Amino acid sequence: MSRRCELTGKKANNAMAVSHSHRRTKRLQQANLQNKRVWWAGGNRWVKLKLSTKAIKTLDTKGLEAMAKEAGINLNQH
Repeated sequence: MSRRCELTGKKANNAMAVSHSHRRTKRLQQANLQNKRVWWAGGNRWVKLKLSTKAIKTLDTKGLEAMAKEAGINLNQH
């Protein structure tokens, strides 16, 4: 499975590592992903998701069902 947030779609960003002598080499800035168990009240069960920390914070305000609907995710398959 790819390193991508299941709700927001966040993924790695291409960046440059710059040394003290200002040599630039390519590197990846990975998203801060966490495996998280979230309570789904509609299904009355826990759901395991790979989420970015930004998505975990947004879950508190929007709710799981609203974010899953925006992302087009069927929670019954998780």
